[in-house]
Amino acid sequence: MAAPRWLSTLRQYAPERGAQAGEAAARAARAALAEAEQDAEPAVATRPGTPSGGTDTPGRTGERGAPAAGPRGEQRFPVPGDPRAAAFFDLDNTVMQGAALFHFGRGLYKRRFFDKRDLLRFAWQQTYFRLAGSEDPAHMRDVRDSALSIVAGHRVEELMAIGEDIYDEYMAGKIWPGTRALAQAHLDAGQRVWLVTAAPVETATIIARRLGLTGALGTVAESVGGVYTGRLVGEPLHGPAKAEAVRALATAEDLDLSACAAYSDSVNDIPMLSLVGHPYAINPDGGLRRHARAQGWRVRDYRTGRKAARIGIPAAAGMGALTGGVLAAYAARRRVALRG
Repeated sequence: MAAPRWLSTLRQYAPERGAQAGEAAARAARAALAEAEQDAEPAVATRPGTPSGGTDTPGRTGERGAPAAGPRGEQRFPVPGDPRAAAFFDLDNTVMQGAALFHFGRGLYKRRFFDKRDLLRFAWQQTYFRLAGSEDPAHMRDVRDSALSIVAGHRVEELMAIGEDIYDEYMAGKIWPGTRALAQAHLDAGQRVWLVTAAPVETATIIARRLGLTGALGTVAESVGGVYTGRLVGEPLHGPAKAEAVRALATAEDLDLSACAAYSDSVNDIPMLSLVGHPYAINPDGGLRRHARAQGWRVRDYRTGRKAARIGIPAAAGMGALTGGVLAAYAARRRVALRG
């Protein structure tokens, strides 16, 4: 009998590097939060768990698809008034439609960080991600290597500034309203809410702040003197490494994991979901859906229909639309260049 995919991911996992990645992510997240609190004006920071500053207006509790009071028969959750409770949200396909790295790559292409061949590679990676509806470790490594090669030699502050604009251009309209309302329910209950993602911690921090969340755990890229080296600290924050990061942050922040919640779409995040007392499968892939049902975990699906990969014609149409969009963007770039 074949082993479940999430067990295969565990077999490929290097515990030492995963622990290093998790601890680095927790340190980076706490440092970013401390910096945000230091910059904030005391009069503005009025709600626990929410950083002050420029944030988008979060979806309200009770928004369509957000069961703040729970469906019939479910206990009301989250429970207000527990300072040791928090919520952890995966990003790609849980909070945001598609992969944050792809959206970031589109923004970098627009700013001429790389050429059309790299863009087409990013487009293929995004097509695979959307149609497969799940994360493959080898595929994620390919995405990671592409991103690292692009940012190597650039300054951290440069990418942070660009990331703010890229969020507005490509990410703000990709947020799932139902998941966003779930996050808001935790904030309204006075809990801290963290993104947990394989995306770069700088990108994840921008997204968390713009959504009004507490902060983000993400992949930490090495930098020396404020310049990216093209290497990682540990490994990508993926699969079991996410669980390591959540555990490290919970220890540092004195959180009670049995009172915490975690949300993800991917079977690869079962280690993280298994850490907490309130695991949720959001827009789940097939493996996670089966596991959630077997474990009695709650499932929320905010997609309008079944995954395109399961229906041949829409899948082909989706691939054609994405490829067409990439080619249209390249044609537009050529027209601009020719005019210049």
